[in-house]
Amino acid sequence: MDKILKLFLLFFLFSSSYAKDEILKPNNKIKPDEVIKIQLKGLMQNDIPYKDSGIEQTWEFAHPNNQKFTGPIERFKEMIKGESYDMLLNHLSHEVSKIYANENTALYEVIVLDANKQFFKFRWQVEKFLKSGPLKNCWLTTVVSQPIPLGSST
Repeated sequence: MDKILKLFLLFFLFSSSYAKDEILKPNNKIKPDEVIKIQLKGLMQNDIPYKDSGIEQTWEFAHPNNQKFTGPIERFKEMIKGESYDMLLNHLSHEVSKIYANENTALYEVIVLDANKQFFKFRWQVEKFLKSGPLKNCWLTTVVSQPIPLGSST
């Protein structure tokens, strides 16, 4: 029995650390539209591979100024789960269209079909981080608008 318990604990520790490694980190090779798609994919599968991993993935690509305003992470989770943004969690599909881009800022329109088959439109802005440090030249989310309801898919 002791051996089984040890194997279980070893498996649990390995799988827990592996799950945390699933979160992608910003790097300067990730393009602005890819940042948004990474965030949306995470939110679409919020609890895979673990509870709120999608929200944590979204947080990872939030600009540090945004994190100061919306954080810490537990407060950010509450905000995403609130009625303003909860339609992003476990949504069924999304479409990302570029509105404007220059070398440091990009603005996109995002249409989301939520789990209740309602469409919502967002403006999603990313900016290149220009300060020195590990985030230098990484694209990060600076603004996500309030959702605009577009109606039902049925």
